This record gives sequence, structure tokens and C-alpha cells, in this order.
Amino acid sequence: MKRQLLHTPEGVRDIYNEECGKKQVLEQNLCRVLHQYGYRPIQTPSFEFFDIFGREIGTTPSKDLYKFFDREGNTLVLRPDITPSVARCVAKYFGEEDLPIRLSYLGNTFINNSSYQGRLKETTQLGAELVGDSSVDADAEMISMVVECLKAAGLREFQITVGHADFFRGLKDAAGLDGEQEEELRSLISNKNFFGVEEFVSTLNLCEDLNQLFHLLGNFCTGTEGLSEIKRYAAAYPRICRVAERLKELHDILEVYGIQRYVSFEPGVISSYQYYTGIIFAGYTFGSGEPIVRGGRYDELLTFFGKKSASIGFAFSTDQLMAALQRQNIDIPLTSRTMLLVYEPHGRNEAILQAKKRRNAGQAVELLARDAAKTESDYTAYAERNHISEVRFL
Repeated sequence: MKRQLLHTPEGVRDIYNEECGKKQVLEQNLCRVLHQYGYRPIQTPSFEFFDIFGREIGTTPSKDLYKFFDREGNTLVLRPDITPSVARCVAKYFGEEDLPIRLSYLGNTFINNSSYQGRLKETTQLGAELVGDSSVDADAEMISMVVECLKAAGLREFQITVGHADFFRGLKDAAGLDGEQEEELRSLISNKNFFGVEEFVSTLNLCEDLNQLFHLLGNFCTGTEGLSEIKRYAAAYPRICRVAERLKELHDILEVYGIQRYVSFEPGVISSYQYYTGIIFAGYTFGSGEPIVRGGRYDELLTFFGKKSASIGFAFSTDQLMAALQRQNIDIPLTSRTMLLVYEPHGRNEAILQAKKRRNAGQAVELLARDAAKTESDYTAYAERNHISEVRFL
């Protein structure tokens, strides 16, 4: 039984020593970027009322939530996503604010994934939300922050793919798809099965322009040529045409930021989060099978909490980002230099005073009373195991 208590439940893990230190440094580097853009930190509870993440809001399915009850019988859940929590806070504390609100957060999220997926059930999210700005400038600021964060993490090769929720919705409405057809198409796109999309479309008896727009779902472009193609075929479909115009304007602003080489446009991008209403984006790099960052515009989410306000945000999975850095052999340097001060029992007072003086000067010092049964080599080996840079004997 005692051995069993040493193990963690499936889907969670311990992070300690150097790995934990590097994760903290990575998070500090990302938070520094968000601070430089004027985003102020916010903390929300690890658990909330069930309705905060309910089906209407369009976040995580109920079966994937960790649910429990409080003493009054209310259904509570461990948060699977921090964005709805921030939306609730903004509606509560900034209800009368009519200028943009910039907030950033860092915290753990919990999703009860199926075991065969091999994903962690507790992960760390680090993100930002810009509330009260519906402009394309806000879209560009978000993507610029993502790029700067990935650079600050040490990545050199990565790509941000950008789509728009209204491209899929515009196609669905123009083709007159029913609920079952929409779900089938969503599944095909989510699985990148664009041959299946073509077969599906061939059964719909659509006009040529609409056919071409459906075929563009699998397109991937780094410039504006593909966006111009969408606009050409979408002349009779204003909703889709506006998507092309918005993405073209976004591309032009990203050129001013000087980050357009990191960004590509993919009309077929969709999200399982139904609250997205505008651009949707995700960041990819080598060594990670899943996006390391996801984001998008959710102009209607805050209405569920009583505030009408345009919003956009993103969230990094710092665990995914850490794994990608490790697989690419990109080191996160730990700058803290710790001294191990080993003292004889009779020299305790001197050791404490020396340690205090060094700590006041900003140095990390670990004190250890000497054990007569151990040699200096034992303490040196201990320091190496714990990444202590210097050993001094008194």
C-alpha cells in the first residue's frame, strides 16, 4: 500500500528539480512579453460553477470535466480552460468599462481525457485576453505577442496558422447544410481529410463558385494570393467575402510588425471551442504533435455573463512548449547560482552569518551541517546532483 501511494494518478505527473526550474524560467520569459504589451495579471479560481463551462458557452464537453459537489449541492468543476473564467471576471469587475481591458494569466487546467489519447489531464495554461476591441489591430497585436513569446522561449522554427470562424459558417449557410451534414463536414476538416471533403461536396450539387470555395478549405498560403482567390469566388457570398477582406488587412498589419514570415492562412482552420466568432489561430513547431498555442476572437462569450463586448485571446500550453524545446535540443538556461555552505557543528554561528550576508547580496546559499560519516566528495556529488554551482567548506 505504501508503494502505491508513491505513484500519481493517470494523466498527472510530478515536475521537480531542474525541469521545474526551467519551466518557471520559461513562464517568466513569456509573462515578461505580455507585460511589455501592457497586459496585467489576473488569477481565477481552480474550480467554478458548472455553468461557467456549460454546453451553451461551447467549451469542453461535460463528459471531459472533473465534476464534484459543494456542501450546498451545487455542481462544481475543475476549470478545463481559463478564458471563460476571465470572461466572468471581466463582466463582474469591469462591467462599466468601455475602453480595452488587457489581462494575462497563468494557471493549471484539468480535462479528463480518455487514457488512449496519451495526454496529460492537468496542464499549465499561460495566456492573454484583450476585451473591448473588435478591430483587426487587436487581432494583429495578439498574433504579434504569440510570435514574440515563441521567440522569447528560444524557438527559431515555428508557424502560426490563421483562419476565420465565419469561413466555415459562411460555407455552411450558403450550402444550406443541416445539423448532421455540418457535423460530418466538421469531422472531415478536423481530421484534415480533404479528399473526404471533396467527396462530401460532390453530393451537394452546388454552383461552381461555391464548389471552389469548399475546395479552398484545405489551402495553405503565406501571402495574399489565396485570400484574393477566396474573394473572387465569394462575390455572391458577403459573409465569406468579409473574411477574405479581414484576413488581407490582418496580413498588411503583420507586415508592419515584421512577423509575416511566421504566419500562414488556412481557411479550413476550425476549433472545438464553439465560442470563437472571428479569427482562429494556432501555433506549431517541430517536436510537438499538437499546437503549442491556440487562440481566437470570441465576440459573444461575455454576453453569457451580462456584458456585451468584443474579445480576443490565446493560451499557451507550457507543458507542450517545454516538450517541443526539449525535442529540439533548445536549452532553457538557469541563471541562478547557488552555493552549498558545509559547516562543522562548532562553526554554525559563523556559517549562518556568512549565509545571511551572501543572501542579502542576492546570492542563493544552502546551509548544511557536516556529517562526520561523509567525505567532501559526498557533498560535491550531492551538489552536482542538485545543480549547485559552488561548494564551500567552513
